[in-house]
Amino acid sequence: MRSIWKGAITFGLVNVPVKVYSATEDHDASLHQVHKKDGGRIRYQRKCEIDGEIVPYEDIEKAYDDGERTVILTKEDLASLPSEKSREIDVVEFVPVDQVDPIMFDKSYYLEPDSKSIKSYALLRKTLEDTDRVAIVQFALRQKTRLGALRVRGDVLVLQGLLWNDEVREAAFPSLSESVRISKQELEMSKALVKSFESDFTPEDFSDDYQEQLKQLIQAKLEKGDALDTEETFGEREEEDGGEVLDLMEALRRSVERTRGKGESGSSKSKSKSSKSA
Repeated sequence: MRSIWKGAITFGLVNVPVKVYSATEDHDASLHQVHKKDGGRIRYQRKCEIDGEIVPYEDIEKAYDDGERTVILTKEDLASLPSEKSREIDVVEFVPVDQVDPIMFDKSYYLEPDSKSIKSYALLRKTLEDTDRVAIVQFALRQKTRLGALRVRGDVLVLQGLLWNDEVREAAFPSLSESVRISKQELEMSKALVKSFESDFTPEDFSDDYQEQLKQLIQAKLEKGDALDTEETFGEREEEDGGEVLDLMEALRRSVERTRGKGESGSSKSKSKSSKSA
């Protein structure tokens, strides 16, 4: 894993330098859109709706639309707002674990000690374990101020991102206000059904059947020869209204692939393309 951010947990006069890592990753097979007729890639252009020109990234700004008026926010405007410059994960309070509603949970991050001595890291971890509390923190990451919960997972401190209170919708459903009578027998039968399903949760016992079947389908089509040469799906580099269709990342990716391909024999090329497409 590669750290995405460095900072320090601060509470009182205690400072715990840490490296931050994404704790989760997406396992889905990456799919893109193509033309049904010939398999050509479908791309989206950054086209200005006023003059029809293709706009390069460096000329793009962000804006807010209230329905009637649009406010353009420049990079300088956004840079003047609170950002991740402080590099601090500031503890504001310690609360009981059960007071944090799971509906507020957002992205999770692993925290690794970033100092020669891990004593302050170990002390905070042990304190959270013994008090059965989580630390509510505020921090900034990728130009956004965030709320989080600092908790323990095994030997590691985990920074659990939290949604802000106004980001969680209220579930105000009129149907739930209706009075319902549940008999003692119905409740006992329901509890008996729950008991028959009782178990300890073991995450590794579950798998994403759809993604497994999708990957098997892709592999079967490759083995059958039902595939296109990936390079042919890109077509020629074209310009439209003075702007290139290819973006920078795509151009770099293709350049790397072509460089790798020059040193390979015809048979190894075919094998490489099959494994890459899979």
